[in-house]
Amino acid sequence: MLTLTELKTLLATPQRIVITTHHKPDGDAMGSSLGLYGYLIQKGHHVKVITPTDYPTFLHWMPNNSDVIIFTEAQEKAAQLVDEASLIFCLDFNTLSRINELGELVRAAGAKKIMIDHHLEPEDFDDYRHWDINACAAAQLVYDFIVNQLQDGESINKDVASCLYTGIMTDSGSFRFSSATSEVYRIAANLIDLGADQSKIHELVYDNSSENRLRFLGYCLSNKLEVLRDYNTAIISVTKEELAQYNSITGDTEGVVNYALSINGIRLAALIIERTDKVKLSVRSTGDFPANEICKKYFNGGGHRNAAGGASEKPLADVVNEFKSILAEYKEQLIA
Repeated sequence: MLTLTELKTLLATPQRIVITTHHKPDGDAMGSSLGLYGYLIQKGHHVKVITPTDYPTFLHWMPNNSDVIIFTEAQEKAAQLVDEASLIFCLDFNTLSRINELGELVRAAGAKKIMIDHHLEPEDFDDYRHWDINACAAAQLVYDFIVNQLQDGESINKDVASCLYTGIMTDSGSFRFSSATSEVYRIAANLIDLGADQSKIHELVYDNSSENRLRFLGYCLSNKLEVLRDYNTAIISVTKEELAQYNSITGDTEGVVNYALSINGIRLAALIIERTDKVKLSVRSTGDFPANEICKKYFNGGGHRNAAGGASEKPLADVVNEFKSILAEYKEQLIA
């Protein structure tokens, strides 16, 4: 493993750097990646952000977004950049399977790998690790990496601050989750002082829906929401035909599960979606209920205690029925 002193020595001279993050990146994934990008280019490094897949259009406003390379759209170029890199920063994920085909390229690369992440059970592929499961966002850890580990907080300009604020805001549920500690608020305040326009950022992320996305949300809540009061659980299931009906694009399903969780008395909510290759689950919970345990134990996934995900290759109806059958095992916790 690299020591911090060794990493700082490497970063003291221009390096070829790749930054990557998990597939279907969210606000924290892109905020932390573009925030770190904005910092590193100031230091004279040659930097590229490579995402495994596309990501929501409501994140495309972020500074330096036009420089992002999407692996599925430019595989040869991305592979060359990974092969030539001296450092690869892996943000907001800790298992190479989370970056799909890009994962094996990263594993085989001769570059030193730096993981900055806040998820459970990291895989041992990294050479340097800045990891804290209590952090509300990877963007918080990137801020800490720059300010406290590299001791270079004066290099956080408006662009970097805006990206890091976006990551913290989105992964903390607009600062409403328990992970939004007083320290997180102090970091957010500092980012605002450094130029992040919190009102504009919130508008760009949350008040930027297409008409199709809103109609899809209305359809889900009106026609697809199933409330299981015996288990204080709510489920929304969506077929691939229903996605096509509303011309759903990447990002259109983000946050839908939170509406199910917002119902009075609900402790567990799941959005179960039939995708082209498999069925995906997005699971949310309140309090100390372990959403991640269900995803890890039954659906080849994992995540945080209150926010987790999984997948299955079974038909959608079978996955929904399996999820319902699991609830009996957790009934005491769900109705407590």
